[in-house]
Amino acid sequence: MAAEHVARDADIAPVAALIADPTRAAILTALLGGRALAAGELARLAGVSAATASAHLSRLLDGRLVDVVRQGRHRYYRLAGHEVAEVLEVLARVGTRPPVRSLRQSRQARLLEEARTCYDHLAGRAGVGLLDRLRGEGHLDGEEVTPAGERLLARLGVDVAAARRARRRFAPECLDWTERRAHLGGALGAAVTGALLDLGWYVEGPVPRAVTLTEEGRGGLATLFSGKELTSHTPVT
Repeated sequence: MAAEHVARDADIAPVAALIADPTRAAILTALLGGRALAAGELARLAGVSAATASAHLSRLLDGRLVDVVRQGRHRYYRLAGHEVAEVLEVLARVGTRPPVRSLRQSRQARLLEEARTCYDHLAGRAGVGLLDRLRGEGHLDGEEVTPAGERLLARLGVDVAAARRARRRFAPECLDWTERRAHLGGALGAAVTGALLDLGWYVEGPVPRAVTLTEEGRGGLATLFSGKELTSHTPVT
């Protein structure tokens, strides 16, 4: 007897098939950092030829998993949205981690575990620690920002009201695939991470997706959470 479909509201098989290919999975993972990358860079990161990468990118475009940004004659690719990033993060959590076979891979793994971008919000130990501190010091109550949190985030330069108006969840937990604990996601997580990067408190690391806490950032965060006035070296408005 022929199989009968129970639900007709979503067909996940085509999307799953697109992600399942190892080269396309590598390309999508490379784009999880939130930056738009050229096809040549994606080919290098995926370990394939430029022609092979272009063929896979065409399929990802057709499947609406990536978008293309044109600047003059150049084309750059990025994830089609935070929903795609969320799917990839969930798959990373349920999947197995590849074995570390070299000192270089071990160093890369340590950097990603310490601090990385999960599309547009801070992840790794740094992201988990930040959420713990926001909640532990009374700045977040569940997914709601407290009055004290409003004041702290304003000092960081975060427009909380604008984050609330965004067309995505405001401040959900995002289960971190390396820490197995939550970091701050959603519109608020993106706004906080954007502020940290704009201030130079975190900068892009030597590994794709990895970010590094700067000395200025270390001092700025300590001052921010201490409640003291921020100095001219930490120019938060």
